[in-house]
Amino acid sequence: MKILFVVNNYYATGNGLSASARRTVEYLKKAGQDVRVLSGPNHNQDGPQPDYLLEDYKFPLVDFLITGNGYHFAQSNLPLMEEAAKWADVIHLEEPFVIQDRMIKICERLGKPITGTYHLHPENITMAYGPALRWKGLNRRILRSWRDLTFNHCSYVQCPTQNVQDRLRRYHFTSQLLHISNGIIPDKCIRPLTPPEDYLDPSRPFKVVCIGRLSVEKDQYTLLEAMKYSKYAKRIQLQFAGTGLKEDDIKKKAHKLYEDGIVGYDPQFFFLDRDGLRELAANSDMCIHCAFIEVEGLSIMEAIQQAAMPIIAEGPVTGTSQFVVSRKNLFPAKNPEALAHRIDYWLNRPQERWESGFAHAARLDKFSMEKTIRRLTEMFEKAIEQNKGK
Repeated sequence: MKILFVVNNYYATGNGLSASARRTVEYLKKAGQDVRVLSGPNHNQDGPQPDYLLEDYKFPLVDFLITGNGYHFAQSNLPLMEEAAKWADVIHLEEPFVIQDRMIKICERLGKPITGTYHLHPENITMAYGPALRWKGLNRRILRSWRDLTFNHCSYVQCPTQNVQDRLRRYHFTSQLLHISNGIIPDKCIRPLTPPEDYLDPSRPFKVVCIGRLSVEKDQYTLLEAMKYSKYAKRIQLQFAGTGLKEDDIKKKAHKLYEDGIVGYDPQFFFLDRDGLRELAANSDMCIHCAFIEVEGLSIMEAIQQAAMPIIAEGPVTGTSQFVVSRKNLFPAKNPEALAHRIDYWLNRPQERWESGFAHAARLDKFSMEKTIRRLTEMFEKAIEQNKGK
């Protein structure tokens, strides 16, 4: 099959959508598929560029907010987009934005089948622009426009979590909605099967890790606030891995916890490569995921792969709770007291905590890239076959 991926910036870093697209394309190619990408440029000049290169689009006044959240938009180039569409057997849309809408018009004129992936919620966008744009009515209008302008033109839409599939059904999407995880790359778990010698040492710090972009919706603030309610706060070493628009504010609030004597160790901040994140997770006592807006959550998946026992926020617009083995690993989103209760529960049970980490790691097999690629390939084949009958 000739599969064309359409994405605003395939090479953006610190962006889960782009990272997912790169993984999917890589593994589709490994499975023998012919895949090309239509996208804006790779801003690393020494790196590869997309097969069909679009120019960047800069938004007046607010471009710094967009790029600060790890995102970039591309400008339409209709002749180039038509050339790309003519090459492909099926066109796959990674977003519901302008270049995708332009590509839909080209595909419908050429009679090409279209599929898509639902990668982000309207709230992922509006949350970055302040309280005035957090109105539920605005988010509902945005989702309906995405439905009508983009996703209802797709024969199939990949929903990475059950939470996403349920939400799109409530909004009466007419395309076929398939629950297919974005998948996780197979990676060796480097955490030893047995705890280290100092595991039960009452003097050692508890390493509580939080991995992900430092932003409002990822909600590292709830973890910081939870320290005020945890009986183990004096022994907790908070470790944050990520960067983002709220980095300075989160660092300031985290350090104040230490200055005020609430936590016994000054919180640490890192920006790590894949190997560094693997080691950080493998050496942790637990990994916290507080995001209240999340389609799937690659960062927590990768931490769980290293048998880092998770505690995950549960809410109406986050699907990450699908990864837990027990409800004891969940807490209501944006509730620091409930999170503190969960943290204390697990820190008070070292053996059960260690075993739970490995139980969660074993559960990830159902979200493997191998399974994802097999199901996506079936989706593309069905879209092509159905299009032949039109």
